[in-house]
Amino acid sequence: MNAKAKKPEVLEPESTEMATVAPITPMQLLEQATANGADVGQLTAIMDLQERWEAGEAQKKYTAAMALFQADCPFITKVREGHNSSYANLADTLQQIKGLMKTHGFVHSWKTDQIDGILTVSCCVTHIGGHKEFASMSAGADNSGSKNAVQAIGSTNTYLQRYTLFSVLGLASRDQDDDANSAISHEAISLDQETSIIALIEETGIDKAKFLAWAKAETVGDILASNYDKVHQELNSKKKAMAEK
Repeated sequence: MNAKAKKPEVLEPESTEMATVAPITPMQLLEQATANGADVGQLTAIMDLQERWEAGEAQKKYTAAMALFQADCPFITKVREGHNSSYANLADTLQQIKGLMKTHGFVHSWKTDQIDGILTVSCCVTHIGGHKEFASMSAGADNSGSKNAVQAIGSTNTYLQRYTLFSVLGLASRDQDDDANSAISHEAISLDQETSIIALIEETGIDKAKFLAWAKAETVGDILASNYDKVHQELNSKKKAMAEK
């Protein structure tokens, strides 16, 4: 009886794939160094390395979260009407973005300092990963119109809070390029100009209500600084006409 032929053994090729090795963290290095009896100098160096590594990881998380926030965040809608333009105040802006900030792990805060009449507002935006970014702006008190000293400071503070927040978060409102012009157009006349106009109104005896309607202002103090020359010239013309009669 013939013996059956033995089948040749087939050898499977060895895998050429290399095992993935997870990168070692500074904390793991610290644990190893402690176990191996490292001295204080070596442990301090590793701890410093751990702090820098954690800061780097936090910044990466912040950047990634901010990219998602900015991708999701729409243009800030200007929901309020001013003189010949629209705008979004601080409360409007926060109402539109607070949900997205929470979703992406951001919180904000402000710090205010005042030196020699100049107000400085710093906005801090912090991510839950620990990284923070800041923006600061400075300006004098807004003495336009008939504001008292506290109102003048409050007006500037709110303005700086809004724009420092816009700066840190990279926000934009529709027609953002017109914001500077809008800020100028919203600026009211000074107290001296207001006093001058009131005096002319009294001298000419014109109907104050009709005059304010023509000037597009609720009060004399609300007249726009950009309209002052036109308003003052009109009142002086009436005063001159009365003197010639």
